[in-house]
Amino acid sequence: MGGETENTEAGAGLGTKPVLVGERVVLRPFTEADILAMGPILADPEVLRLTGSVHSTRDAESADPRLDAATRAWYEGLATRSDRLDLAVVDAAGGRCVGEVVLNDLDAENRSCNFRILLGPAGRNRGLGSEATALLLEHAFTNTALHRISLEVYDFNPRARRVYERAGFGLEGTARAALLFDGQFIDAHMLAILAADPRPGPAARS
Repeated sequence: MGGETENTEAGAGLGTKPVLVGERVVLRPFTEADILAMGPILADPEVLRLTGSVHSTRDAESADPRLDAATRAWYEGLATRSDRLDLAVVDAAGGRCVGEVVLNDLDAENRSCNFRILLGPAGRNRGLGSEATALLLEHAFTNTALHRISLEVYDFNPRARRVYERAGFGLEGTARAALLFDGQFIDAHMLAILAADPRPGPAARS
């Protein structure tokens, strides 16, 4: 099973930018409209808190929803990056970008990388994150040389941890007191999945 891609070269890295189509979401390279949609998503208080991007509720609630020039240029340059794969998570029902899914921190020699996903309010509680995660894992382990994908999830985000574990990620350890938020120390849990590990996979279609 896999998303819509023709890259089957065993030694391929992350330079190929596929379009992956599921029942609920489409994962695609960022369009101009997708980049514009990311402004309010990146400034969403829940996104900022759960990704550890800020250290207080006050900072989370005061972010500017407009993309600055540097961030916009970053997104515009992603299509040429061979060391990472960033795809917009698009709601298949409405065609609007609701977040992003990323493979980054590539260690080519050890065939491993990091995984992360973030969704704005319009993409939550509808199964979009679960399908986006499954689609990207299926692509990574079928169409690239990756053998190991890891992630970090904070203790105050149990919903995301359940999504990751259902996708096949297993707990490998905990970094205690890794984040200070609103004066409280928060643990970070380290999870990973290997190419040979069982995973449910997405209901992909072309």
